[in-house]
Amino acid sequence: MILTGAEIVMECLIREGVEIMFGYPGGAILPTYDAMTKYPQLRHVLVRHEQGAAHMADGYARATGKVGVAIATSGPGATNLVTGIGTAMLDSSPIVCITGQVPRGIIGSDAFQEIDITGITLPITKHNYLVTDVRELAYIVREAFHIARTGRPGPVLIDIPKDIQNEKTEFIYPEGPVRLPGYRPPSSASEEQIAAALELIKQAKKPLILAGHGILMSGATNELRELAERAQIPVTLTLLGKGAMPEQHPLCVGMMGMHGAAACNYAIQDADLLIALGMRFDDRVTGNLKTYSPNSRKIHIEIDPSEINKNVKVDVGIAGDVRTVLTQLLPHVPGKQHVEWVNQIRDWQEDGDERDIVHHDSGSRLYGAQVINDLWQHTGGEALTVTDVGQHQMLEAQYYPHQRPHTMLTSGGLGTMGFGLPAAIGAKMGKPEEEVWAIVGDGGFQMTLCELATAMQEKVKVNIAILNNAFLGMVRQWQEFFYEERYQATPMYSPDFVKLAEAYGIPAMRVTSRDQIEESVKFARSHETTVLIEYAIEKEEIVYPMVPAGADLHNMLRRPKPGEK
Repeated sequence: MILTGAEIVMECLIREGVEIMFGYPGGAILPTYDAMTKYPQLRHVLVRHEQGAAHMADGYARATGKVGVAIATSGPGATNLVTGIGTAMLDSSPIVCITGQVPRGIIGSDAFQEIDITGITLPITKHNYLVTDVRELAYIVREAFHIARTGRPGPVLIDIPKDIQNEKTEFIYPEGPVRLPGYRPPSSASEEQIAAALELIKQAKKPLILAGHGILMSGATNELRELAERAQIPVTLTLLGKGAMPEQHPLCVGMMGMHGAAACNYAIQDADLLIALGMRFDDRVTGNLKTYSPNSRKIHIEIDPSEINKNVKVDVGIAGDVRTVLTQLLPHVPGKQHVEWVNQIRDWQEDGDERDIVHHDSGSRLYGAQVINDLWQHTGGEALTVTDVGQHQMLEAQYYPHQRPHTMLTSGGLGTMGFGLPAAIGAKMGKPEEEVWAIVGDGGFQMTLCELATAMQEKVKVNIAILNNAFLGMVRQWQEFFYEERYQATPMYSPDFVKLAEAYGIPAMRVTSRDQIEESVKFARSHETTVLIEYAIEKEEIVYPMVPAGADLHNMLRRPKPGEK
């Protein structure tokens, strides 16, 4: 077939299994948009801002495990993708971004809407391309999807000059495996590595598993559970690892780190063996590295070799796919019991119950923790939740236990405000059978609320829960603890969210007391369109526990007991 470059892109997307694209047209990408008219099987979602396109592609990818696709024009269209690309990069989310570029003959002349997007995104993409020959375009698209989805997943960007989109050539789809010089993602462990890990597991009296995002991405949830149950090893979760182990499983301790469960952090500090699976020892997980788990041996299984020994020195480092390595390891793991250790952790859980706030009568006050806890109860814990970033994000992580993988999506590494709504739209489009709740704050929601129009235009059913405390809550919390309550630039003026929703044609209600929460869930479920619910919560709520930045992991700020200050 003799096709234009734009048509080649469409043909390749179909062969890569793409069904949905998220984008915004403009001059330099117009030939590609014109080609879409010939491919009705490819659904295009018109966003209201290119950042929304990247977040939607990201949410789609996280919910489905497929590669998400975002499309933008040159110049500001391309640069508006940058925050979403960075978000995907730090959370290892597989997306491919396709951008238009000015024609080759005027690249470098500061032409209208010309920007060096490959240069800009070099540090925040797994790989990127500037296409200079239409004959290479099909190979580049094939390679881009292969790179995005294999090894440690991540974003890839393809920048296509406008004249190449118009130029014609013979289309030959590159069948067969992709072979890239120097690109060999590791998969399995050596016999020596397996033997060394087994020896540490056999010797351990107080072992602990740290389960990260890699468990979900490699599909290793069953293997994780088998390892935990066979050797009676308690499991802690990173923020992005939520759902890797059913959180109501007796061996699941909960989330670790800065706002994690106190029992998790105590267990990490007291363990004699840490088995880190698909996680990278982020600073929000470790606290002070000098005092982190001081008496433990450490096994680290991680597909990205650069993460091993980067932050935390380990005794056995295995660069490989978590599921593959666990499959190698499991047949040799002996059945063991660590009753005393498990009981110690349960004692910490009972002593350090931070959930008191959801049990007591708060009178006229409505707390964010109560909202999340009651949403969990009234949805049966079965919803797919997508959060923005801030206090509500940590409250969701603490008070909404997840039993299934890929049901809690959030921006972890970059901490991107504005992620929640567009990512929820992408997730719902990828998983239309799921009940999707976007849990957002009044601050982050206002960064991307324009995507309400996208949800309505595309007839997407997302339930939006705004926890409105009239503050940038997490920043205000830091100001209270560390800046003597100088609330500079954190009080937040917001519109009437209910009226705003109605302007978009979205059913909405405001909740001011706890006894209205069940009604709000029924209200959300009674409509087939996107629904917005504003929860007017306590303005100066604190998320406990909290490990101050750089502090020892066990030195947490705890919720005061009744009568304490």
